[in-house]
Amino acid sequence: WKNIMENPLHLKSLNHISIVCRSVEKSLDFYQNILGFFPIRRPGSFNFDGAWLFNYGIGIHLLQSEDPENMPKINIINPKDNHISFQCESMTMVENRLKEMETEYIKCRVEEGNIYVDQIFFHDPDGTMIEICNCDNLPVIPLSGGETVLRPCSTLHCTMQQNKIQQMV
Repeated sequence: WKNIMENPLHLKSLNHISIVCRSVEKSLDFYQNILGFFPIRRPGSFNFDGAWLFNYGIGIHLLQSEDPENMPKINIINPKDNHISFQCESMTMVENRLKEMETEYIKCRVEEGNIYVDQIFFHDPDGTMIEICNCDNLPVIPLSGGETVLRPCSTLHCTMQQNKIQQMV
């Protein structure tokens, strides 16, 4: 157990994800109005265009591409591609909203025992894959260390869970 739970770099959490954009304005609109992030102050010492957003305990930093015309084109939606995943309260509401916005998406379902995880995949304006899921249905089970089952962190009990794990170590 000790080897699994060690924190050699003393990390606390995910801070932000940086995304290179063809258009910071279009991406800013997407991350605000589709995913619910809000803009935050960005250091004025940067000598390039960009925007910072925050919500759900993480930041997204949008960086204006130096060569937007030569950025890779949006590919087909592929759940096995790199992606950012967000948990949601209602998969039905997400799907209905994407239909209203005429956003192309695909649905997948993962089954483990009698537990089902539903997933919806779609792209941001630059082709970054976004996943919306109810992944918190699936318990987090370490590959070694007994039968201990961890739950994905929610805002409410993440700190309590981390403290409990540290006490076990």
